[in-house]
Amino acid sequence: MKMIELDGSHGEGGGQILRTALTLSMITGIPFRIERIRARRSKPGLLRQHLTAVNAAVQICGAQAEGAAPGSQALSFIPGKIRGDDYRFAIGTAGSCTLVLQTLLPALWFADAPSTLRISGGTHNPAAPPLDFLSRSWLPLLLRMGVEMKLELLRHGFYPAGGGELYASVRPVSALQPLELLERGELRAARATAIVAGVPIEVAKRELAELHLQLGGVLGELRQEMRALSSREGPGNALLVELQYREITELFTAFGEKGLPAEVVASRVAKLARHFHGSTAAVGEHLADQLVLPLALAGAGAFTTVNVSSHLQTNVEVIGKFLPVEFSLTRTAGVHRISLR
Repeated sequence: MKMIELDGSHGEGGGQILRTALTLSMITGIPFRIERIRARRSKPGLLRQHLTAVNAAVQICGAQAEGAAPGSQALSFIPGKIRGDDYRFAIGTAGSCTLVLQTLLPALWFADAPSTLRISGGTHNPAAPPLDFLSRSWLPLLLRMGVEMKLELLRHGFYPAGGGELYASVRPVSALQPLELLERGELRAARATAIVAGVPIEVAKRELAELHLQLGGVLGELRQEMRALSSREGPGNALLVELQYREITELFTAFGEKGLPAEVVASRVAKLARHFHGSTAAVGEHLADQLVLPLALAGAGAFTTVNVSSHLQTNVEVIGKFLPVEFSLTRTAGVHRISLR
């Protein structure tokens, strides 16, 4: 079978190209070679989380991989048959567990048997979606598409310490169902959650107080929750705003940093929530990026979003190299519509 050639510096030039290629290579059986991996990043090449994804993919489908080494900027991947099993993978740093998880799960939807996954590393990382987002926003939509899957956060792992762990169980599906999300419906509930681990609870109180000032008049009732974790799971701080609409749930996150006032953290996540709520789009920018692959696997579907990111555009281009699908990206009435032609 002809090997697909990929340029890792194309488009957004990050790890997304590699992750999507690994996923679709496992599913389609098509080998690929990628050069200039993450060429646009300050530290190009394979970092620990990317190498974990590659090695995990090798184990899951019995692949042959050449170039799977730290810092490598070129990789050849020849997949085998996807095998359902109980898998454990450790990143060893605060690298994102969720990005590794999203690389592997779609392949396991089409395995020969049920599977479980345990991945340790970073669960709450500013450069990746936290598991809260996957559980509340991404997973419900996949369940509507026919996926049989459960996600569980076993232990928080904040950047830069890591040490977190997540768990997933998945059963094979024969085919995915199309998904159409052109409207989100009315807002039914809004909730803010401040998480602290090894950080004074006063930080969480200040964040929630600032959120109430900035979002109370926009969202109406904003339910608030403080979650104080053991210092063994920290140090770390995350502030989540969850908006539950009739058709979807969106979740926005900001992370505390040393020396960063709690009010600034609250302002960052409030800005994200206001921008989305003020639009008429069905899904936010990050969820849009994560929906194009399952839609492509289903062979049909459409959604509207607030913005077409470089991640999404690059993702669409890589998908088109592995699958006989073509996406249409149009803008109408202030929102972007992404659909399969």
